[in-house]
Amino acid sequence: MAQLIKLETTPDLVDQVWRALLDAICDGSLPPGARLTQEEIAEQLAVSRQPVLQALRLLKKDGLLMDAPGRGVCVSPLDGQHLLRIYQVRGALDALAADLAAQQRCQIDPQIIASGRQALKNGDIKAMLLADVRFHSAIYQASGNPLIEQSAQLHWAHIRRAMGAVLQVSSMRASIWDEHEAIAQAIARGDAQQARQLSASHSQEAGGNLARQLSRALGSAASPDPSLTPSHTPSPTVSGERT
Repeated sequence: MAQLIKLETTPDLVDQVWRALLDAICDGSLPPGARLTQEEIAEQLAVSRQPVLQALRLLKKDGLLMDAPGRGVCVSPLDGQHLLRIYQVRGALDALAADLAAQQRCQIDPQIIASGRQALKNGDIKAMLLADVRFHSAIYQASGNPLIEQSAQLHWAHIRRAMGAVLQVSSMRASIWDEHEAIAQAIARGDAQQARQLSASHSQEAGGNLARQLSRALGSAASPDPSLTPSHTPSPTVSGERT
């Protein structure tokens, strides 16, 4: 058997550090511009510098961290225009996933929607973000095409982070879970066209609204570029702003 190079750290430890930092960035504990060094993180998390270095590289690759002047890295600024571009891609993925799931008349666990409504009622930001991720992940999985979820996961961290920033100063509209429920119902009854339309509309309007609220949360007077907001037919059954 060929001699293998000894691993210096376990993947699980790198993943734990990565997730701890990602959660802190997404919930605002590490705000834009916050400077990070390997030594400080390693000390706070009680780990060696090696897994910290690998986790920082992953976050930097995903665009969540950037080089800081002098030494170390810092949390990247939030970008409303980039968020709109992400939602353009997400809208296409969500519509496709809902269409495929509806063709199989899949049942989305109603407990996910119930937990989302409860999190909204309690004002629990972390639980709201988790419930939103669980809902959309359930549809991706129900589509039967694993590439959809893999593609969507590339952008979830940026969406979570923007939602977290907005929810620090604003509340999530209750209508979001009415919209989710309407999508789940269309999927369950096998109405692929309606499921696709509702999902696309939900995602497109969510992106535009989230970008506007993010701009206000950051105290920016800049408005989203209209050319980045896709035209669409409003939802026939649900109205109101989305987050």
